[in-house]
Amino acid sequence: MSGLLIRLAGPLQSWGERSAFTPERDTAPFPTRSALIGMLAAAEGIGRGDARLEKYRELRLTVRVDRPGLRLIDYHTVGGGFPKDRTAATSGGSNKGAAVITRRHYLADAVFVVAVTAPDNTVERLANALSHPYWAPYLGRRSCPPDEPFLLRRHVDDPEEELRTQVPLSRTAPPQQETGKALTVEFLREQPPHHNDDAAPAFDVIEVNDEPVTFAQHGRGHTGRRLYRTVEPVSHHLTGPQHTLMQRLIDYAHTEEHP
Repeated sequence: MSGLLIRLAGPLQSWGERSAFTPERDTAPFPTRSALIGMLAAAEGIGRGDARLEKYRELRLTVRVDRPGLRLIDYHTVGGGFPKDRTAATSGGSNKGAAVITRRHYLADAVFVVAVTAPDNTVERLANALSHPYWAPYLGRRSCPPDEPFLLRRHVDDPEEELRTQVPLSRTAPPQQETGKALTVEFLREQPPHHNDDAAPAFDVIEVNDEPVTFAQHGRGHTGRRLYRTVEPVSHHLTGPQHTLMQRLIDYAHTEEHP
C-alpha cells in the first residue's frame, strides 16, 4: 500500500450532502467521500451512469483541514420574466414563468489536503489520471476550479504520516510570541487513528452518508460510513510566512521522494 496527496484549495468550494435538488443547496464542512470518488472517476473518464464504482471501495481517504473556510450563501435565481419556452421548469415540472430560487452554500477560502491510500498499481493509475484528466476536476461544483498545485505527490509510502510531518500547511505562521505553543490541525480519518511514534490521539466519531453506490443522474445512491475526527499537534516547520506559501508548496511538490 502507498498513496498520493491532493490539495483542494480555491476561492470557493461546495461539498453537497444531499443528492436530490432542493432550494437549499448545502455544503458539508469538508470534502465528502462521494465528491472525492466522483473527482477520481471523472479524471479516469467514468461517466455518471457507469457502474464501475466498486473499484474505488479499496481507497482509504484522510483529510487534513488546513483552513475550514468561511460559509457563504449565494441567493440564486434561474429563469423568470421570460416566455414559457424560455423559462426553466420547476421541480414539479411546470414552467409558467416563475423563477426557480435556490440558496447555494459554499466554503470560501478553505484549504484541505487529502491523502489517498491504495495498492501501488491503483495509486499509479489514479496519479496518471489526475495528471491528464479526462474531465477536469472541480471542488464540488463545476464553477469551483481548484488552485495549483493540485496533485502534490504522485507516490508516497505513508501518505497519512506525510500529512502530519511534511506537507506544507496552508496557514499563516503563528506570531513570534506563540511559537512555543502547540500548533494543532484537524484530521478526518476512515479508520481509528494510530501513530507509530506516540500514543493514538483522542477522537470523535462522526456518522456520514456519503459512500457512493451510484452516480446515475436520476437515481443517485449513497450508504453510511464512520469518520474519526482528531485535533493533533503538528510541527511549526510546516508553516511559514504567507507570501512564501506557494513557493513552499511548489518546492514540496517537485522534491524527489527518494533523493
